[in-house]
Amino acid sequence: MANTETALKEALSSIEGATGAALVDYTSGMALGTVGGSNSFDLNVAAAGNTDVVRAKLRTMELLGIQDEIEDILITLGTQYHLIRLLRSQGGNGLFLYLVLDSGRANLAMARHQLRRIEAQLEV
Repeated sequence: MANTETALKEALSSIEGATGAALVDYTSGMALGTVGGSNSFDLNVAAAGNTDVVRAKLRTMELLGIQDEIEDILITLGTQYHLIRLLRSQGGNGLFLYLVLDSGRANLAMARHQLRRIEAQLEV
């Protein structure tokens, strides 16, 4: 089992094209841990903003009567992919892993696979 810091560092080092990672509480919008990012990309701001994305999708599913779970949410930008993976593990309720990828270097299928593996090892 990996703690938050170890899991985020592993995401950044093992996922090709990863430039930032965070563990986020979408009930409060706070990042519980971050790694990577840059002066021009504040992971704490991105984490807080993406809580709105998660909440909106959950609310929409409820309104539509969709009885399912979100596996992940993908946002594609011109030069980046933003991958949001809601935690299903025990103790992970209300949390998501947030991964920022350079779209020119990343393999989305592999990134999703690796993030799923990291989630399984994460102890919250």
